[in-house]
Amino acid sequence: MNRDDVRNSGHPLPSWRPGPTRDAVLGFLADASSIPPEDRVAYFDNDGTLWCERPTYVQYEFFLDALRRRVHGDPALAEEAEFRAVLAGDASAVGEIGLERVALALAGLFRGISPGAFTREVRAFLRSGTHPTLGRPLSDLRYGPMLELVEALRGLDFTVGVVTGGGTEFVRSVSEELYGVPPERVVGTMIAYDLEEDAHGRPALRRTGRVLGDVNEGAAKVTNIQTQLGRPPVLAAGNSTGDTQLLEWAAAAEGPHLSLLVDHDDPDREFAYASEAQSFAAGEPITTTARRLGWTVISMKDDWASVFAEDGRRQSGGDVGAPGG
Repeated sequence: MNRDDVRNSGHPLPSWRPGPTRDAVLGFLADASSIPPEDRVAYFDNDGTLWCERPTYVQYEFFLDALRRRVHGDPALAEEAEFRAVLAGDASAVGEIGLERVALALAGLFRGISPGAFTREVRAFLRSGTHPTLGRPLSDLRYGPMLELVEALRGLDFTVGVVTGGGTEFVRSVSEELYGVPPERVVGTMIAYDLEEDAHGRPALRRTGRVLGDVNEGAAKVTNIQTQLGRPPVLAAGNSTGDTQLLEWAAAAEGPHLSLLVDHDDPDREFAYASEAQSFAAGEPITTTARRLGWTVISMKDDWASVFAEDGRRQSGGDVGAPGG
């Protein structure tokens, strides 16, 4: 299929509306055959890029659910300052305490359990949880147009990974099920483990409440990808100022490359907001940066015929957006 064939066909992006944004994406896909196979690498941010992140992150809802269950068995936990602020939904109190301190306290709820036990808890929550305002299952929060792009890239022999500011183990627990991305291709904020012996003298890994390195935003996304995966992207997609360096990295690639920014400008089907980094302040809005640097900006309102994968599947009567292996 040549460049014109790709642009003029409805395949492989049926949920993308015709226009300059879809043309840019299809043009990249058409040019991908000129990229050496070993260099066909794409990384996607998770929250706000592959699935919904408002009004709160799914991972935050997971920890909040765990906290409520722990408090039910141990009411004294509710008196700890970090947990009191979280349970009350008091954003000012959380700000005064510090987001990092609150995040570490929540991560500490799972201190001492094995990686497998943590994965089972995450998967159980994903299958039973419901979005607090959209009223849909958490697994329905995936963006169908982005899943179509992931599948198109796989069809061109791309290695696809997920790079997240959230917890590595949280996203690894669900990346295969949600996106068809194996756990070893997920890079995020890392919790340290202790190696101990179980009652039978066998090695046993246990979660701690300590973070390894920095929060995986900004420059850390680039350096962590290099140290953990060792392959730079020719395509990167993000949505916040925390993705700036990642998108710049992809834009610096020789040959065909694409830096994609998801602009959340659809208050009717999702939310309208400017995405910001959580661990640092940026000098300008990410959409301003994107247009200044010539990235491709996706208007969720204008460029996507449907937002969520389940909606696109119902409209098409098929399996649009279903994750592949």
